[in-house]
Amino acid sequence: MPARGTGRSAAAGYYARGVGSEKPTRRPGLPRHPLAQRPAEGRSGARASRPRRPLPVGEHFYTPDATGLRRAIERKSAAPLVFLFQLPRWLVPLVMVGLLLAGLVVADWRGGIAVLPVLGFVTWLAYLSWPSLRVTGRVLRVALIAFLVLLAATRFGLI
Repeated sequence: MPARGTGRSAAAGYYARGVGSEKPTRRPGLPRHPLAQRPAEGRSGARASRPRRPLPVGEHFYTPDATGLRRAIERKSAAPLVFLFQLPRWLVPLVMVGLLLAGLVVADWRGGIAVLPVLGFVTWLAYLSWPSLRVTGRVLRVALIAFLVLLAATRFGLI
């Protein structure tokens, strides 16, 4: 659709030709379209990624003075946690609720298979958050894990 009074399309108004140049140049003050941005350094040919959310503010990323198994699990969990934090906020809960509903609705071994990722995810997060929880939080997490174990056991025919 031509812009009013110019005889040119509206898209052509975003670009101004430089003297003697073959490629259109961007007008000053207009932001680049995300698809027109150049890839980041060191990522030849890779698409530019969306801006990342900053990590939450906190005193420690790891449990202070953790030793042994806890320290190893926290260090191995750091990268997956950062990855999960960068996903859209609605994605992980939606997937977990979907798997849990499938486990509740399907009454055979396939329902048990659907519950296992939810059980693993909840157990992993409960283990990581355990040192910072009060008694009520710990009791609720243990109750949720027990419910998921019993649900999976009934779906697999163990109970």
